[in-house]
Amino acid sequence: MPLPKEMSPPTYLAAATIVTSGFWILVFVMRQFPSFSGTLKPYLAAVRRTLTAAMCLENFSSQIVEKHNKPEVEVRASKELLLTPILISRNDKEKVLIESSINSMRISIAVKQADDLEKLLCHNFTRFMTMRAEHFIILRRKPIEGYDISFLITNIHVEQMYKHKIVDFVIYFMEEIDREISEMKLSMNARARICAEEFLKR
Repeated sequence: MPLPKEMSPPTYLAAATIVTSGFWILVFVMRQFPSFSGTLKPYLAAVRRTLTAAMCLENFSSQIVEKHNKPEVEVRASKELLLTPILISRNDKEKVLIESSINSMRISIAVKQADDLEKLLCHNFTRFMTMRAEHFIILRRKPIEGYDISFLITNIHVEQMYKHKIVDFVIYFMEEIDREISEMKLSMNARARICAEEFLKR
């Protein structure tokens, strides 16, 4: 992974490979430095490169039921068709789980939630989107347990759409959901402050 010109390797990214429960998890942990504080670029760059490499999907019929073609990452009936899951983590609250198979892949995202208000806003925001999952095509109606939102990409999506555009959409979503939640939180705090001031004037 190329490093930014203005930064040296020790201040950029610490990567560790951990073996847990029989499969490899690739964990990316960003070190917090004043010059790079609050930046998503290394995290998103790692996600982008992993998605691009993992999105090698092809049409593959079920080995169990004749003339059936189901997403193997969801059915999980044939272990030989499943690839190693990859976890990319910015911290213990922000992470992305990428599960791949021969004809489909599942992307699960955990969004940063610092307090109860952010948890409420994130829940309402993701619920609003999942209720309209059919409009987003690749959005999974129910997220994987432990994550806030999930995407399901099949070989049909890759055949009908550009791969790099699908990756761009996922990265754009990850950028925007943090911004949206932060803006909603600021707006709610401002409205609460105004209400409290008006109440105390009486």
